[in-house]
Amino acid sequence: MGCGFKRRLVGYCRFAWPGNRRECQLPENQRRTARRRTACGFDHVTCMEMLEHVPDPASIIAACATLVKPGGMVFFSTLNRVPKAWLLAIVAAEHVLKMVPKGTHDYKTFIKPSELGQMARNVGLELQGIVGIEYSPFSKRFSLGKDIGVNYIAAFQRPE
Repeated sequence: MGCGFKRRLVGYCRFAWPGNRRECQLPENQRRTARRRTACGFDHVTCMEMLEHVPDPASIIAACATLVKPGGMVFFSTLNRVPKAWLLAIVAAEHVLKMVPKGTHDYKTFIKPSELGQMARNVGLELQGIVGIEYSPFSKRFSLGKDIGVNYIAAFQRPE
């Protein structure tokens, strides 16, 4: 499932999370399709680079857990709340490299892997693994690696 700024996707997101404040409705036939899909569950659910931007990440994690079918996987990516992440995600990315607008991130909202794991366990998800997201300013490319000190992806499974 995607959730973005395109009106069609935002409407779908509003259906999945009724608390979403975006004003957008799907046509009835698309709402029926969305209901059928969420009733049986998705094989995979992704929530990438969002948790650190919402006031209640636990509610988003809970919503994702309800959307995945038993045996399915849920993937979250977010920023780790450690000094290295503050230095690279806020100072470097916002102020020096200007990759994102100033004020995009708030260090207080970054989530340690242990906190993400606890929130996911609270809604019945089981951690399968964590991988780091690394950025090279020279090649301007992201890659997956072992370093979870700034940005990471955690994979969880909903038990059968």
